[in-house]
Amino acid sequence: MKFTTGAALSAITLSFASLPAFAGDIEAGESAFQSQCQNCHNVTNEEGEVLAGRPNMRTGPNLYGVIGRQPGVVDGFRYGASLVEVGESGVVWDEEVMVAYLLDPTTYLRETLDDRRARSQMSFRVRDEATARDIIAFLGQFGAVEEDEEAAEEGS
Repeated sequence: MKFTTGAALSAITLSFASLPAFAGDIEAGESAFQSQCQNCHNVTNEEGEVLAGRPNMRTGPNLYGVIGRQPGVVDGFRYGASLVEVGESGVVWDEEVMVAYLLDPTTYLRETLDDRRARSQMSFRVRDEATARDIIAFLGQFGAVEEDEEAAEEGS
């Protein structure tokens, strides 16, 4: 009995260790996503199930698996040239990159590309860093993290 309890606790601890540690609050991020992001974006998994946002939103790209992904690569979405160029330079969406982008997309692109003519197609800005981090924490629970956990379970 002690071995089973210990093994279960170890498995739980390992599953939490594989989750990225985001500074934001997931519940606050869900609320912010619903009020600020879902008018253009949704989170839809590979099976077509809408996990967050409204069905059929196509103004902005699907944000499923956005954390850890290169900017500008979702198939079927027409990105602006500046965002594609940032992605091709090796940038990956992580918490710090996303905070800077969400607070001021055009300024982020101009600074990153060192090009004052760079522009973002996303005209919306998140008002403050705390809200940006909350949204990122919320989005962090969808996609690549889940797939990494499944792969780890299959390998054990």
